[in-house]
Amino acid sequence: MLLIFNALGTPSQTAVQKYHNAKKVPQLFVATGASKWNDPKDFPWTMGFQPSYRVEARIFAKYILKEKPNAKVAIFYANDDFGKDYLAGIKDIFGSKASNLIVAEESYETTEPSIDSHIVKLKGTGADVFVNISTPKFAAQAIKKMAELEWKPTHVLTDVSVSIGAVMKPAGLEASEGILSAQYMKDASDPQWKDDEGMKKFMAFIDKYMPGANVADLNLAYGYAAAQTMVQVLKQCGDDLTRENVMKQAASLKDFAPDTLIPGIKVSTSPTDFGPIEQLKMMQFKGGKWELFGDIISAETGG
Repeated sequence: MLLIFNALGTPSQTAVQKYHNAKKVPQLFVATGASKWNDPKDFPWTMGFQPSYRVEARIFAKYILKEKPNAKVAIFYANDDFGKDYLAGIKDIFGSKASNLIVAEESYETTEPSIDSHIVKLKGTGADVFVNISTPKFAAQAIKKMAELEWKPTHVLTDVSVSIGAVMKPAGLEASEGILSAQYMKDASDPQWKDDEGMKKFMAFIDKYMPGANVADLNLAYGYAAAQTMVQVLKQCGDDLTRENVMKQAASLKDFAPDTLIPGIKVSTSPTDFGPIEQLKMMQFKGGKWELFGDIISAETGG
C-alpha cells in the first residue's frame, strides 16, 4: 500500500494515526477539520486538507479585531475537541486582549435536548459579538432563540453549520439574516461562478462522470479539490513512487490552486507546516443566500 487518501472522521482517523505513523504509511489529506493533523514533528506521516477549526477561528478573530476592536465577545461552544480547537484559535489572535474582549465562554454538551437557557444567559452578558461554535442542530436552535429574544449581536457562525437546508431554513431565513461565516470553496449552485474557468472544468467533470449529481452539495467540490491536490502530489513524485517521496512532495506544495477553491486561496505546505489550506474569505447570509465579501484572510498569527 502506497498511502491512504482523504479518509473521513476525527475519531476514526485518530484511532489509526499512531499505527499509520509507526508503519510509515502516508495518512494523506485527512478529511476532518481537527488541528491535530498539522503536527509534522510528532506525526510526520499524517496531513490534513481543509482549513482546521483553529485556522477558521483565527480568521474570525482577525475579522472581529479589525471590524470591532472594542467588541464584547460571547463565545458559545461544544464541550469537545471541535469546540476547544475554536476557542484556542480565537485566543491565539486575541492574545493579551482576550481578557478584555471576551465577556463570556459558555459550553454545551451534545447530549442536551435544548440550548435555549444558554442563549438567555449569554444575552444577559451584554455581548455585542456572538461566536457560535455549534453543530447544525444547535446552531439552528441558537438562531431561533436569539430571534425570539430580539438579541441582535454580530453573529459569527462556524462553517460546520452554514448549510441553508439544515440550519438557516429550520431556524428561519429572516432570523438568519446577516449572520457571518467564512468559506474557501466555490458553491457550484451559485450563479456568480458560472463563467469561472475552474468551475467550468468541475461542471464538465460532473457531467461526464456523475451526471445528475446535486452540485449544490459542497462535498462534491471538496472531493474534487482534494483529488486534484493528490494528483499534483503524484505528478511531483515523478517516477519515485515511494512513501517517503509522497510525504516529501505533499510537504512541498507551492500555491497550488484546485479548480473549486475561491480565487486567491491556494494550497501550500512545507516540512514544518502540514496545513494545506490556511486562508478563508468572509461571507454574510443575505436574502436567503451566502454572499462573499472582503479580502482573503490568512490564519498566520504574525509571530
